[in-house]
Amino acid sequence: MNKVKTLDQAVRSIKNDDVIMVGGFMTVGTPELLVDAVVAKNLTGLTIVCNDAGVPGEGAGKFVRQGSVKTFYASHVGLNPEFGKAMTEGRIEAVLVPQGTLAERIRAAGVGLGGILTPTGVGTEVENGKKKIEVDGRAYLLEPPIKGDVALIKAHRADRAGNVIFRKSAQNFNPLMAMACEYVVVEAEHIEDTGTMDPDHVMLPGIFVDAVVQAGEVKHG
Repeated sequence: MNKVKTLDQAVRSIKNDDVIMVGGFMTVGTPELLVDAVVAKNLTGLTIVCNDAGVPGEGAGKFVRQGSVKTFYASHVGLNPEFGKAMTEGRIEAVLVPQGTLAERIRAAGVGLGGILTPTGVGTEVENGKKKIEVDGRAYLLEPPIKGDVALIKAHRADRAGNVIFRKSAQNFNPLMAMACEYVVVEAEHIEDTGTMDPDHVMLPGIFVDAVVQAGEVKHG
């Protein structure tokens, strides 16, 4: 199956109120072209799940600037003053999650777990409203999985069947998010014919990918 699509085709089904996961770590491994395409749809009521809020005008920060976000899950938002302003003005609900916990909650959704147990946050404000479980004398918080409607993923290489290879640290949250979402779009720097990749090098199998688009020039700021 050829999963290579035009940019318009790839984002056509993304709609208002979707939960969108955006790969990347402080814009490294972030699918900027896909973010631009979704921003251009002028959607509303989005829930964004990303490691961070990017910086003004880059990464997931583009959604913040547009004002299309209702709720934002992240582990760090401090490098985007536009996010801080929107949060204090009540325009965005910020759900701050410790980084490791965020990754594990996304992974839990992808592998079908009902949640994770973590000691992170026990005895702090993080535990408010959460179930606490004791295992072997140690307290843990039960954290539910985070599922998404759409994952926007950045890859170094992809073939026409959707098999993906990431480059170094740009892998970060990308494969976890792909497994946790119903619809997955990959922005790839290089697209090649099916069968050219060494299967041992594939980091995300094509079974998790719905569309592949060619990376290109993106807007910043």
